[in-house]
Amino acid sequence: MKQFFYGLAGVILLVASSAFAAPPAKEAVCRACHGDGGAKPIMDVYPKLNGQNKGYLVAILKSYRSGERKGGQSAVMNAQAKMLSDDDIEALATYYSSQK
Repeated sequence: MKQFFYGLAGVILLVASSAFAAPPAKEAVCRACHGDGGAKPIMDVYPKLNGQNKGYLVAILKSYRSGERKGGQSAVMNAQAKMLSDDDIEALATYYSSQK
């Protein structure tokens, strides 16, 4: 029974730590359009980022950064993504994929 409670406490701590993880330094730029935690975009054409697949977020940000991604809001996103390093992209993708 003791092991069950230790396991349960571990799961709770894991969930709580991802839910309350500090956002990456460059997240403030994303927040301006995508809202707190990527959950409340300021316009309907902007996607929600919270809970997205991490691999997808990494791939899409890199395609914006390289200029491959066209259409929609790509002009804005291309400019924003050019300021991101691989480490920044990884941190942002990890953060937004953990947001619910």
